[in-house]
Amino acid sequence: MVSVAAAAPPLELGSPTRDPTLCRHRGTVPPKQAAAGSSRDPRRSRGTPLRGAPSRDASPFVTPSLSRQLPLRMQRWPVLLFLAWVCFLFFAGIGLFMSGFLLTRIELASSSSCSDPLVPPPWERQSLPPGSCWAPQRFSKAVLVIIDALRFEFARFNPAKASPLPYENKLSFLHHLATSQPRHARLYRFRADPPTATMQRIKGLTTGSLPTFIDVGSNFATYAIQEDNLLAQLVQNGRRVVFMGDDTWEGLFPKKFFRSYFFPSFNVKDLHTVDDGILQHLYPTVDSGEWDVLIAHFLGVDHCGHKHGPDHPEMTKKLTQMNEMLRSLVDHLGNDTLLLVAGDHGMTETGDHGGDSEKEVNAALFVYSKTALFGAGPPEEPEAVPQVNLVPTVALLLGVPIPYSNIGEVMAELFSGDGDAVSAALQQLSVYHINAKQVHRFLHSYSLVAQDLPAEQLQRLQELFSSAVEEHSRLLAQVQGVTLVPPELESRLGSLIGRFQLYLREARAVCTQSWARFHPLRMVGGCTLIAASCLLCYVASELAAASDSFYRSCLLYPLLWGSAVAVLLGLARVFTQEGLDLLLVSSWAAAASQLGFFWHWWGRHPKRARLAGSQPPLASVGLRQRLRAWLGLAFPMGILLFRCGAMFSDSFVVAEARVAPFLLASLVMLLVGKLHWDGRLTVPEGPKQQLLGFSSYRREIWYLLCLVAMLLVCVRLSGFFHQCREEIPQCRPSLFLSPLASLRNTRAKNLFYLLCVALLAGLVYAVRSWLRHYGNLNSSDPLVLFVRWGFPLVVLCIACYWAVASSTDDSLGKLQELVQVAVVAFPWAVYGLASVGLLLLLCNPMTVFAKDTRESAGSIVTPYLGVPSSEVDFLHVIPQIYKRMQESQKSRLEGGSCKATVAAYGLGSVYSAALVIALTLLGFLLMLLHSERLSLAFLLLFLEAFMLLHIHTRARDLAGDAEPFSVPWYAVISWLLAASQFFYSTGHQPIFPAIHWNAAFVGFHLDHSTNLLPAVLVGANTFASHILFAVGCPLLLLWPFVCEMPSSQKRKSKKEPREELQEVEEHMMEMRLRESPEKFSTALLQLGLKYLFVLGTQLLACVCAAMILRRHLMVWKVFAPKFLFESLGFVVSSICLLLGISLVMRVDCAVTSWFSQLQLR
Repeated sequence: MVSVAAAAPPLELGSPTRDPTLCRHRGTVPPKQAAAGSSRDPRRSRGTPLRGAPSRDASPFVTPSLSRQLPLRMQRWPVLLFLAWVCFLFFAGIGLFMSGFLLTRIELASSSSCSDPLVPPPWERQSLPPGSCWAPQRFSKAVLVIIDALRFEFARFNPAKASPLPYENKLSFLHHLATSQPRHARLYRFRADPPTATMQRIKGLTTGSLPTFIDVGSNFATYAIQEDNLLAQLVQNGRRVVFMGDDTWEGLFPKKFFRSYFFPSFNVKDLHTVDDGILQHLYPTVDSGEWDVLIAHFLGVDHCGHKHGPDHPEMTKKLTQMNEMLRSLVDHLGNDTLLLVAGDHGMTETGDHGGDSEKEVNAALFVYSKTALFGAGPPEEPEAVPQVNLVPTVALLLGVPIPYSNIGEVMAELFSGDGDAVSAALQQLSVYHINAKQVHRFLHSYSLVAQDLPAEQLQRLQELFSSAVEEHSRLLAQVQGVTLVPPELESRLGSLIGRFQLYLREARAVCTQSWARFHPLRMVGGCTLIAASCLLCYVASELAAASDSFYRSCLLYPLLWGSAVAVLLGLARVFTQEGLDLLLVSSWAAAASQLGFFWHWWGRHPKRARLAGSQPPLASVGLRQRLRAWLGLAFPMGILLFRCGAMFSDSFVVAEARVAPFLLASLVMLLVGKLHWDGRLTVPEGPKQQLLGFSSYRREIWYLLCLVAMLLVCVRLSGFFHQCREEIPQCRPSLFLSPLASLRNTRAKNLFYLLCVALLAGLVYAVRSWLRHYGNLNSSDPLVLFVRWGFPLVVLCIACYWAVASSTDDSLGKLQELVQVAVVAFPWAVYGLASVGLLLLLCNPMTVFAKDTRESAGSIVTPYLGVPSSEVDFLHVIPQIYKRMQESQKSRLEGGSCKATVAAYGLGSVYSAALVIALTLLGFLLMLLHSERLSLAFLLLFLEAFMLLHIHTRARDLAGDAEPFSVPWYAVISWLLAASQFFYSTGHQPIFPAIHWNAAFVGFHLDHSTNLLPAVLVGANTFASHILFAVGCPLLLLWPFVCEMPSSQKRKSKKEPREELQEVEEHMMEMRLRESPEKFSTALLQLGLKYLFVLGTQLLACVCAAMILRRHLMVWKVFAPKFLFESLGFVVSSICLLLGISLVMRVDCAVTSWFSQLQLR
């Protein structure tokens, strides 16, 4: 038995030979009594006491029997294995569903060749020169300049604008060419197909096909393109292709280039390396003539958008650099060279891309040649062309076959030539005929191997194609027979061109709508696995409440069933010589293990026991009490079900950044309302109150209401850190999301910087104050020393990094190289310090200071350490003697017959202290990965979590919960709602353009050699709130024990005699958990299962919404991204939950060892 005299006490351990009866005492034993051997008053110490003396806020535990302080060890591994097994069940369901929902389209292995019979019948004025395939070659050379993220507004020139924005009217040379040579140059709107990530756009620009949604996941893990593409056709037909720029092309087209100059592309903060490298090789390569096709992929504009946004002076510099590059390049081109300047995608107002908003898909294309290209002048408004149209156009202009899987439409105006209108129309018809035959061949081949193209639409396309080809053949026969007069011929030519255009555009529309290939059986299987896992979590959590050791037997049978099924499937695959599909094997093993669990549970517990265990024991209570009990579960579950139901509405998903805070505030208010309805906020009515007809409220209610008010303020303030979605056009993103470097006002930048650093220092001060208050900063262990000195050093490194990162490049001057080193060094210092702190936490998580009070009280000394010889010396000695007498008398009064021998400071909060230290270190790392001003959002996150913990504690105290080892559902659901709320309040949205790619280069100046590290950094940035709340989840169990108030403060009155006070049981804080190790481990298991149940229920709602609404108009814009982010968030949260519970168990192991060592003394 352990007794606590006051909050944050040390534990005083007596000799095991003493009477094991609990020593009760009155009031608080001052820490100076426990540390009587110290010559310095320990109450003067605040975290760094002399010789490890305790802080003044600590006061002692008293346990006379050490043998009763060493219960059996808690079951650690069974709990962790059970939770890990449940996580595996969810992971298997996610993987199975994802394999059925996000299938890529089938890529055909066929490729085009010059011998394919796709050439239409010639007419008398058409000839196919040597070296040409399918159509006459118009150009022998081509230069493709890709300016990454070249939005159409960047290329368009508006001379009427007197005050253009930083990105407007900067490519003036394009405007000059288009106006001075209208038949040689033209500007187009270049429409990109979403997703607008660079790798998908490169695929579209080279294959002429459409990448599917899942391809966005491999944007930075590129795989070689196996499908027939433009570069493969050029190489196959003997053309020399030279590339320079973005190294993404190296992974997509290995060994396809005659010469190449690749530069690292992933560092979005680097504006110049790629562009300067291209400019170094561009002009010498053009002048050498040792090339047929030259591709230059510039990245500076895209990186400038990511770093600063389009509306920034740096964008003006990059666009001006591109303008001068194009001016010089045109001077080096020959008459037989085609110049194409294209953007692979656009960018939003924040400089991001990846989605399908108008500004992301609206890129620019500029076409120029020194020989005439067009038969007429440009239209008044630039024409919009899909990006896939570039592939067949360039292929036929260069005299190579169109790639086999192309679904683009030729830009026929580029084939007009210098002849009359009839000749131009006949030439355009010829290329349309070739294009239509190639698309028709592809659709026919694709429909033979896949069934995802609707048969009725294929039939309609077949009719359109056949009629257009037949009409073209008849028309050519009449042209050669000269039976048509020019006006009638021109009319029929125009009509036939329109029919070919209709066929090609409808074919592309059919493919666009149909290339979301689903596997319904896998989708249903994945959904069933996730639903069964949720049910298992709920059943197991209820079983945990009824039995302390059920998980040992309930874990063995499922593992045996799952392993047996996995082995059988593996052997079957071996004997049938088929490939082993690990995903299917894992899914079947998960399903078998689930079946084993439910079978064992159903067979072991009779029906009556199951019914009794699943329902609260309410048979002996009245209807009002029953209703209260069920409402206690109905309110939080109702909030959870409402949130899950909202997943089926695209409007709610789009507005979830406002829905999650509203639900959190509603749940807290409902909790207060339920406490009031249950009568927990009022004191029992006496005769006087009944006569007057009113009830008086408890004093604790005002503290609870203050906590609720502060929580609502935090919820409201967190809304200022929002990111916008394209579906809400009136929304403006928060100014706090942009880095300090984007601020032009120096004074505002300095003020924000000082505020961010001050808040960071305030966080450290608050954490250290909390640890000092509970006595966890008194020892001289390495972890405690790190908290004292390492935390301020981490803050200093982060502050220095923010200072150098927020400075503009122009203001650095000669310090540029030094600053580049500092930008890398300071983050690595933070990484190193945080790693050291976490390592110390794992090695020795104990933050307890033990003081043996059996040692001598110390001699009374004079100022000169000698024998008293004068009146002055006696004046110094007498107060010491009086003080010793006071301490001795007080010790006898309070300790009675029990003599305390060891004082342990910080033992009552040892579990929570380890979690608080871990969360602080993780908070430092995650704040480093975000922009500076988002540190304000992280401060609100910690403050709101603190409010939730205290509201949970006060609510349990007021409700008089008789089961302290069980965390109620409302606490778990509110904790997870807060995690969802701060996902949005740290500047994120479940859409790809909102991903903070800058996080991948915090502490890295050059490109990464592997994709794993940037994926971890970006993932940590994206799911920062999930990480912090999942690791801190065990605090929901621990916090009520930490916040226990002394019984004497709760119950004593002024007239109570001392004898009654001595009978008041003292609280033991977290050491109460060690009295029942089975209950402790079961409580952790139950908490983890409840957490996974709520997470899994939200995931199940997203999975069902994506499956049911897979043909919805907004599936790829809203529901599919939401499902992917929810799935990744579940994976991150479940792993971090296991880490948080593992840390608590590591602390428990250290506490057990500490008690064992103490017993040996």
